[in-house]
Amino acid sequence: MRPRHLRRRGLGATAAALVALCAGQTLTALPATAATTAPAPTSAVTAAEDQAARAIAGSLTDSDWRARVRTAALTSKEVDVTALAAHAGGSRGLRSTLTAADRRIVTAKGLGAEVGPLLRLRLGDASMRGALAAGTTPWVAAATQNEDATTVTAYDSHGRTHTLDARKAPAHPVYVVDIDSSTALAAGLDVLTEELARYGVRSARQTTATKQTSASKQSTSAQHSTAHRSPALAATGGFWTTRITAVELSDDEEPWIKGDAEIYTLVTGFGQDGKVRVDPVDMPYLDNDGTVYRPNQILVNWSSYKYDLADAVMMEEDGSTNYHDLAQAIATALLTITDQGAYIPLVNAVLDAIPADWWTDDPDYVDSWYTLARSDDGTRYGARGNGWMTVQPYYVPEL
Repeated sequence: MRPRHLRRRGLGATAAALVALCAGQTLTALPATAATTAPAPTSAVTAAEDQAARAIAGSLTDSDWRARVRTAALTSKEVDVTALAAHAGGSRGLRSTLTAADRRIVTAKGLGAEVGPLLRLRLGDASMRGALAAGTTPWVAAATQNEDATTVTAYDSHGRTHTLDARKAPAHPVYVVDIDSSTALAAGLDVLTEELARYGVRSARQTTATKQTSASKQSTSAQHSTAHRSPALAATGGFWTTRITAVELSDDEEPWIKGDAEIYTLVTGFGQDGKVRVDPVDMPYLDNDGTVYRPNQILVNWSSYKYDLADAVMMEEDGSTNYHDLAQAIATALLTITDQGAYIPLVNAVLDAIPADWWTDDPDYVDSWYTLARSDDGTRYGARGNGWMTVQPYYVPEL
């Protein structure tokens, strides 16, 4: 059975209206219709994916190219379709279309050209493998950004559209055109960190590799120590952290066409200089809902904060996020908050900073944890009720 993934959530009446407009109401497969009846894309990224899906569908009339794509889709979870078209016989027109779509996606997300192609192609569901391997020419669809979608539009090689049930995978094989969200998120968090620093909201990207390396150096006794400040420990040049020993997000169904979730958390608080700071933390392991992960990942580095309290806002990279714009929106809101000599929760300020029209298919809000304390040792439930995590104080000594 295909694992269910984290539901991408949206907020606001405007978002709900757009969802209803784009999703349609039909729940069963409908007859093919003219290509001009396809739903209008809701973002620059979705528009580029949709154009790529149409182009790939049309290219499948070439039997040799169709066989190459089929082999790649059956042997890889995701296929770099732009590179495949460039090196494995795709037509010049297809290569040009995919390259242009990739450029638009990178630009729309506020990323640099060094990120490389982000378009990916994958088989919609494992149940389709038999029909694809038998030689059935697949349809092609763009990954929907709407978790409430009831229908999916797929294109065939003759330019016709097929309206499919979003909750039940069709028997006919479908290629899904999506983006490499993991690569996009990693590059996006770098941009977010750099932009927040440029705007004066100091941040320090915490990489998973650094966290795990530091954590592995701890002794068993240190793992269970309390979080009270110790002059002896402070003299070593180490620092106290809060690390996540277990985390789970809610079990929500979503369309078969969606891929894995890409989760990150914005840790916020007041820096040692009394100014608001934001530290993005990548959580690449959080793919599936209803699954308990035990990452032993450092969430908060308390040496960066003035108070022994911080907030955490968990988000999902949902395709269309422009990280330059996200940084500007957050910085504009947080720079108006000044240190009053006591801790002020910042979750609401972060959420209010994001424009309402972004919530349809941009940085989706997963959950938030108000006033995480340096001494917290146990399970904390998110304010939204969408997840929980078990945390513990953790001391990282100087190397």
